[in-house]
Amino acid sequence: MGKIEITYEDFKKAQIKLGTILEVKNNEKAKKPSLVLKIDFGEGVGIKQSSAQITHYYNKESLIGKQVVGACNFLTKNIAGVIAEALVLGAIEKDGKVVLLHPSQKAENGLEIA
Repeated sequence: MGKIEITYEDFKKAQIKLGTILEVKNNEKAKKPSLVLKIDFGEGVGIKQSSAQITHYYNKESLIGKQVVGACNFLTKNIAGVIAEALVLGAIEKDGKVVLLHPSQKAENGLEIA
């Protein structure tokens, strides 16, 4: 299925925010190595959970305190027994490895991404 063009109004429907990773654990039931993240997206959104296949470049120690970009208004999805409430954004390399999107300097949680 090809991608369609969207309007700026369509894009604005996505609640994309900056957040800080507070907790990380393995998603033991996932078929592919995955991490469960608890992310503070600031006032108005709060703490959301996500499951992400990001173990090629990241581990628990490197993620705690790291700021990331996430889509916060997705419908919840059960991913291998984990209720995902947000989608952490990253660039997907040709081999499937994910490079997380993050700010070049520390900024306030909850800032809107445009």
